[in-house]
Amino acid sequence: MIKFGFSLVKGKANHPMEDYHVAKFMQIQQHELGLFAIYDGHLGDTIPSYLQKHLFANILKEEEFWVDPSRAISKAYEKTDQAILSQSSDLGRGGSTAVTAILINGIKLWVANVGDSRAVLSSGGQAIQMTTDHEPNIERGSIENRGGFVSNMPGDVPRVNGQLAVSRAFGDKSLKSHLRSDPDIQWTNINNNTDILILASDGLWKVMSNQEAVDIAKKFKDPQKASKQLIAEAVKRDSKDDISCVVVRFRG
Repeated sequence: MIKFGFSLVKGKANHPMEDYHVAKFMQIQQHELGLFAIYDGHLGDTIPSYLQKHLFANILKEEEFWVDPSRAISKAYEKTDQAILSQSSDLGRGGSTAVTAILINGIKLWVANVGDSRAVLSSGGQAIQMTTDHEPNIERGSIENRGGFVSNMPGDVPRVNGQLAVSRAFGDKSLKSHLRSDPDIQWTNINNNTDILILASDGLWKVMSNQEAVDIAKKFKDPQKASKQLIAEAVKRDSKDDISCVVVRFRG
């Protein structure tokens, strides 16, 4: 019964697309897993591309995944970031956000994120944000405790050391001493009221509220059409960033 769709569009900036996604179902040890993710890169696409290949594999490799998913997800995020930092001579100095959603047997949903890519669940048509936007102003204390600073200069939004507009990320070796990469994690049971899950990069959320996104997505039985419509609406509202979204529809 559960269907998904996804859509990605390159923004107006003069560099290659830096958003990557995952959307698939797989069987593991008699379990059905739905794996969904958005990775929004910066300073190149090597880190989001690496996450697309490795992050879910690393999560599922953790022995305790089936007994303590939260701990397994945390450990895998940490190990993946360490691997990225240790390969920085090949992967470069860029970084990436991540939002990952793991659906276990269609009934339990585990969501984790670093950065400002967001997951929103709709229950009975009401939007529920499942992630925490990691923004420099909100996590200023943690950044300053690590010897960093938050500044609006240059530009228009608060940035870590005047450079990065998120306070947690994978990679970003030059800023890592002032950045966190541990995820916020939430889980929920999927029930008869759960209708839609939306994962998207900030290219969508900058121009649209959680509830607006749910209202648009709910109009379409086909989640592929829903994801395309969300992106079309964000572009219409003048979002200039790369925009990517995955829509999962739980019921007919």
